[in-house]
Amino acid sequence: MRPIGRLPDEAQGKRFGDFLYGEGIECQVDQSLQGDWEIWVLDDENIATAETLFHEFVEHPDDPRFTKVARASAEKRRQDQQAQVGKRTRLIDARTVFYTPPVPIGILTIILIVVSVAITLLANFGKNNQYVQPFSITQYAVKSHALYEVPGLPEIRHGQIWRLFTPMFLHFGFLHIFFNMLWLRDLGSMIEARKSTWMLLLLVLVIAGTSNFAQYLVKGPVFGGMSGVVYGLLGYIWMQGKFDPASKLSLEPQTVIFMIAWFFLCLFDVVGNVANTVHAVGLGVGIAWGFLAARLAVALRRG
Repeated sequence: MRPIGRLPDEAQGKRFGDFLYGEGIECQVDQSLQGDWEIWVLDDENIATAETLFHEFVEHPDDPRFTKVARASAEKRRQDQQAQVGKRTRLIDARTVFYTPPVPIGILTIILIVVSVAITLLANFGKNNQYVQPFSITQYAVKSHALYEVPGLPEIRHGQIWRLFTPMFLHFGFLHIFFNMLWLRDLGSMIEARKSTWMLLLLVLVIAGTSNFAQYLVKGPVFGGMSGVVYGLLGYIWMQGKFDPASKLSLEPQTVIFMIAWFFLCLFDVVGNVANTVHAVGLGVGIAWGFLAARLAVALRRG
């Protein structure tokens, strides 16, 4: 997938994109940071043909040849997209029974899910303190509604670095772990399939470490869950799809809207006690990483 050129306004960009679609050339039209519209061709085998057509379009954008084909293919594209939306809706409605992930589930994603479920069950959803404490960011005790801890993360300072990451495996309710694992399955597997397992591992460690540390600084050690990592992966994929279509990472707009809406419902305590700092920092790290990586990748391809 490579860019073949830019057009000055959205109308021309969409018209040429529809024209290519009518010619059997799949493409994507995205607004650049400069405000113009960039044409991306998905299949490298079509690059030469698309570039020739692009130069012809730039010279004669109002040529009836382009207008006629674009108008017909725009309608065909709408019909194809509606068919796909209907198909996706049927799959999502049957998510817990017949759902097929968008990509095969990745090996690291499986490991993260298995470890999360195992530790959550051992800790009895946070009720078995014997297993909660070893995976918390620091040792603590709650007596008569008062929290007791040694400040300054002494365990981590004495070499127990893993405590920065292991709170992500602790979950405190069935729905808490169920939905986190569903999102991890899809987002993690997508990154493993289209980037690499090592890339997913690096993302998980950085997002978990930074968001867990921030949550501790703001609210103390009583927290856990994979949701910070999930929000970080969501932010990363969102920015990659928006600013580097060649990454082949993308999210449906309704997915982003749902997750951002859920973020604010949690933030305003509509859904109960939630580690909001983990969500916010995880999302912020993922967005920043995805955006910077996308801009660097595009700049390198342009030479």
